[in-house]
Amino acid sequence: MANLYNFITDNKFKTETLLSYWYAAIFRIQILLIKPKHMKKHWGEEGKESVEQEPMEIYKYAASISRIVNRICNKTSWESKCLVRALTAQKLLKRKKIHSTMYLGCKMDEGKMVAHAWLRCGAMYVTGGNGANDGYAVVDKFYM
Repeated sequence: MANLYNFITDNKFKTETLLSYWYAAIFRIQILLIKPKHMKKHWGEEGKESVEQEPMEIYKYAASISRIVNRICNKTSWESKCLVRALTAQKLLKRKKIHSTMYLGCKMDEGKMVAHAWLRCGAMYVTGGNGANDGYAVVDKFYM
């Protein structure tokens, strides 16, 4: 009950928090049921990137979105890994007309192919860290 009270009284991002939970559920269901080639058309303009610099207000909002998405996705009863987080944050930023780039990458780890998704807004990595610095080769990118 205390968590609900704190959510109602102290959370100035109530809408974003509720939408984060909703989008994470929707994107997880889509990933399970729909082939990626059919989903890609909703992820933005393929092959394009957003600008490298944004005003400070945008970085503050993007940092809030990053915290919300990561907190919510850590608590979902379903698996909410990097792609779900990147798509959720991308959708929340798009609501405020903030441009971002979602990257999809892969690398070899102990003889196995590992995939990763991360989201960048300006110079800030909103979800997934900087995958390119972590050894992931960028396979595709989507501007929204």
